[in-house]
Amino acid sequence: MFGLNDEELAIFKKLNNPVKIQNFLNKIPVNFEENGDTCLSPRMVLRQNKCHCMEGAMFGALALRINNIGHPLIVDLTASRNDFDHVIAVFKTNGKWGALSKTNHAILRYREPVYDSIRELVMSFFHEYMNDDGRKTLRSFSMPVDLTRFDDKNWVIDEEDIWYIPQHLADVEHFQILDRKQIAGLKKADEIEIKAGSLVEWENPFAKKNL
Repeated sequence: MFGLNDEELAIFKKLNNPVKIQNFLNKIPVNFEENGDTCLSPRMVLRQNKCHCMEGAMFGALALRINNIGHPLIVDLTASRNDFDHVIAVFKTNGKWGALSKTNHAILRYREPVYDSIRELVMSFFHEYMNDDGRKTLRSFSMPVDLTRFDDKNWVIDEEDIWYIPQHLADVEHFQILDRKQIAGLKKADEIEIKAGSLVEWENPFAKKNL
């Protein structure tokens, strides 16, 4: 199926609901891209046992597809210039939207399928989506992109970086969350919120340490 071998397919078939997929993603170490930027296919995520948010979203979307939970859908969340964008995989349960997310932080994680629309789901990330200075930075989002559009490129098993998918995400229409007046009036996060946001699940072994 999709070019996956029997061993790879068996792993995906065990992830037969969103909670199992999210738990599996949580156990995969974060891809700190120590040798430069990457965009690993789902096969390469399994092979290298690491992923960042984009790679995790594609992996999660494929797991949803293989287990007939829905189309492989991802959503792009864009931030202001002083923060990083984020990508999630989205799914529906009983008509409500939920999300799978690979992140190294205590926030921007899994979302239960309780949201009526993609915008409502995206807004659940808003207050905790902040930079190190405590400024709320989420600015826009895309509608779900169906990864089946890339099936002819073998995105599932490509052993080269699949940059064409994030490039497509960058090109699709995005919907602004705030206008300028709203941005100017945003309250900075409290010190305790900033502290909570600084928690990480995986320590970066490649980060430079002060001697």
